Amino acid sequence: MQEKKETGRPARRFKWLILALVVALAAWQGAPLVQRHLAERKAATPRTVTPRGDLAADEKSTIELFERSRDSVVFITTTQRVMDFWSRDIFTIPRGTGSGFVWDESGHVITNYHVVAGAAEARVRFSDGQEFTAALVGASPMHDLAVLRISSGVKRAPLPLGASADLKVGQKVFAIGNPFGLDWTLTTGIVSALDRALKGEDGEVIEHLIQTDAAINPGNSGGPLLDSAGRLIGITTAIYSPSGASAGVGFAVPVDTVNRVAPQLIAKGRYLRPAIGIEADQRLNEVASAHLGVKGVLVLRVRPGSGAEAAGLRGARMDQERGFVPGDVITAVGGKKIESLPALLSRLDDFKVGDAVKLTILREGKEIEVSVTLQAEGAAPRLPAAPAGRGPE
Repeated sequence: MQEKKETGRPARRFKWLILALVVALAAWQGAPLVQRHLAERKAATPRTVTPRGDLAADEKSTIELFERSRDSVVFITTTQRVMDFWSRDIFTIPRGTGSGFVWDESGHVITNYHVVAGAAEARVRFSDGQEFTAALVGASPMHDLAVLRISSGVKRAPLPLGASADLKVGQKVFAIGNPFGLDWTLTTGIVSALDRALKGEDGEVIEHLIQTDAAINPGNSGGPLLDSAGRLIGITTAIYSPSGASAGVGFAVPVDTVNRVAPQLIAKGRYLRPAIGIEADQRLNEVASAHLGVKGVLVLRVRPGSGAEAAGLRGARMDQERGFVPGDVITAVGGKKIESLPALLSRLDDFKVGDAVKLTILREGKEIEVSVTLQAEGAAPRLPAAPAGRGPE
């Protein structure tokens, strides 16, 4: 037994010697690689930045436009009040967000009607972080416009006013807003189309809209649409998107409409729509148009004392022998054809109360023209609940 142990030791020593030699050889072979790797890591430094040079002219103008305009754009948050069923306690909870912009130096802020409709309170925050409680001054659902007011002591520069009547498809446009709560976001695009019509969730049709491919998302509503000179040309109001996100088809209320409606909202709290003094119904109008084979607006009734009565317009009537006798059918306003009641209301809205407009009507198979003086529509629009916290006068 002793002899076996003594003969095994040299063998184990030989194995250890071979292993040591292998390790030494590997270390000798690998040392340069390790040294080179360490040298490379040690020599690594930040790369030298290549000078860019001046920004392109259009980049400079876009940056300047944004920096000049953003202080006039606001972030609007709204709340609503709910009551606990069991305790009957009233709680205020967040309702939504939107955008708006300063209209004048008296503290008026313009946004979309749907941004504040049904809200218990609205708060307005500026880009410098200042925040104010806003009071509702007036709203026009048919134009999707609302005017808020903050303290008259807060002086903020309004956006320069442009025009929308002379817009051309292809013009550059810039939208500033708060999509998804991401405040003061700038997107760019072009005027994609003009004079679009869009039906809202409440069934109201908004006419004369500007279509743009500038990215507009939920939260942009109420924000300004600017031209390349930084002038206000519209208010972003809606998107067309199956997914609910921007699909490159956005719409804006033209500034000419805003400039006509906003002063009335500020002065009277509501918009007095120009009207000719007739009664009509779109559903009945569609049935009658199909039956008569005529596209236009069927006059159902002429209101006493109205401009329509003074101009001699005739409403529909019931005859014992003939049954339902159609009245006049309005086919054009100011030489522009109309085919529906929303189109008629929108066309009349291009004029002012007191203007005389020329109507083309179809009466007993003959086409004639009459002049009607516009009067103020008597019905007041349905306003959203007024946000609390009116600022000092």
